[in-house]
Amino acid sequence: MASSPYSCVLWDVDGTIVDASVGILRRLDVALTHFGHPAATREELVHWIGPPMFQSFQVQVGMTPEQAAEAVTFYRTLGKADGYTTDVRTYPGVSEIIRDLHAAGVPQATASSKPEIQVDALVDFFELRPYFLTTVGATPDESTLASKTDIVAEALRRLSERGTDISRPVLIGDRHHDVAGGNANGVPVVFVEWGFSNPDEGDEAALRAASVDELRGLLLP
Repeated sequence: MASSPYSCVLWDVDGTIVDASVGILRRLDVALTHFGHPAATREELVHWIGPPMFQSFQVQVGMTPEQAAEAVTFYRTLGKADGYTTDVRTYPGVSEIIRDLHAAGVPQATASSKPEIQVDALVDFFELRPYFLTTVGATPDESTLASKTDIVAEALRRLSERGTDISRPVLIGDRHHDVAGGNANGVPVVFVEWGFSNPDEGDEAALRAASVDELRGLLLP
């Protein structure tokens, strides 16, 4: 098994490991119409997937923080009813990279803006639990631990606490806030191009991967 140039790997989830867009759009439409806003189109979904929902309800439809908090709570009840795993698939080949990194002895963690309870549900549903040393996501209300900067820092903290060498970390992500959060923590970012981003969102990333094969070559050369 090839070795990796990185001592640990952090993974974004939405748009990087899993495509949850079908379920997100369905729940988002219910939530938006419930609060008197037009349903989102598929084209508009790019603005919602990735950033914290608490932030997106404010930025995308102009809610106040109080209204956004109420909308997030409502949206999360819909996800809970689905069990968090309805209409979700993994991107082909990504799970295999995660397994191969584990086999090569590389510690891994999630660093997701999704609530941690949802991250855990997805990791368990796709049988990836054995390959992650810790799973890190946002706090349920997305207001205490929500920014990617804080989430990346927390993932590094938990890995270090478990004895991991965090001297050569890397973050895999698909949105501009992944890049910003990694850079703020001194963590190089591999920007993957199969998610929900615009191409220029990866301009400040250390590296790009247009395909799963390219990502594998960067992580397990």
